[in-house]
Amino acid sequence: MTERLADPGEEPAPVVLPVESEAEMEQLGEELGRRLWPGAVLALNGPLGAGKTTLTRGIARGLGGRPDQVRSPTFTLIHQYPGRLPLYHLDAYRLQKAAEWENLGPEEYLEGDGVTVIEWAEKVITCLPAELLEIEIAGVGLATRRLVTLRPRGDDYRRLVSEVARVWRGQKG
Repeated sequence: MTERLADPGEEPAPVVLPVESEAEMEQLGEELGRRLWPGAVLALNGPLGAGKTTLTRGIARGLGGRPDQVRSPTFTLIHQYPGRLPLYHLDAYRLQKAAEWENLGPEEYLEGDGVTVIEWAEKVITCLPAELLEIEIAGVGLATRRLVTLRPRGDDYRRLVSEVARVWRGQKG
């Protein structure tokens, strides 16, 4: 069965995936990272402690990098990690205005040869490319249980989400 892709102007339906632990959050990130391409942009949102950096560790692993090197970029704003593709890990948490984001020179990362992951992306969403993958992480009940909502913007991201969701649901049985 072929999944129908949304028309370019049509908002695609979000995909919600259950994540039961930190290990699963990292595994989900790895599934994403294996499939990412140069110039891919992931916009992460969720409260403090939701698992944004844990997801990014998995993305690093999926890109062939070392997840143990991934740290929250809250105080340094930008970290870069090597792998099959460079991983640019940015954080907008401490930014007060979009102009502060522009002063970081994000085009170098967003239009570069690597994958860009932005934590607290809602603060700078108007400055980001139209095509990207928005990821919202929400806590549910138990301390480690999360619901991860994937909102693809653009055909490449729709295909990515479709494939990752298929694999994830297959693993969850």
